[in-house]
Amino acid sequence: MTTRTVRRTAPRVAKEARHHAREAAVQMLYQWEVGRASVHEVRQTFWLHEDPVLDALPEEHRRFAEALAGGVVDEVGRIDPVIAEAAENWRLERMNVMDRLILRLAVYEFLHEAGTPAKVVINEALELARTFSNDDAVRFVNGVLDAIRKRLERE
Repeated sequence: MTTRTVRRTAPRVAKEARHHAREAAVQMLYQWEVGRASVHEVRQTFWLHEDPVLDALPEEHRRFAEALAGGVVDEVGRIDPVIAEAAENWRLERMNVMDRLILRLAVYEFLHEAGTPAKVVINEALELARTFSNDDAVRFVNGVLDAIRKRLERE
């Protein structure tokens, strides 16, 4: 392995770990919303489930997932109106649960993770929609997030 190969794989590993952390955050949010567990309960129990990908997640990425999930819960009152305004003709409570959670996570990142480019936030949300929902959801999430990005003037 050359030095050039090491440099190329290191950012990819970090990128994949952050993606897996976002997957974990969406799963935590699902437990919070559907399971009606408190975020505190979710944090205590989430990592106990055996999952080879999540078990391999470094501690810093576990903390990132927990911070995302906790941040969404703390800010849901601010996030939901942003989504509702951009999702014309769609009430939040009528959206697919996973689509709503993915949108909430992305909007939280738009508002609180200024170091993450909007393009990355949207691409990550689309990957989450592909994983946890369907092709219609990917188009829906993309449209809503693009409208929000423009409204927030995020690049």
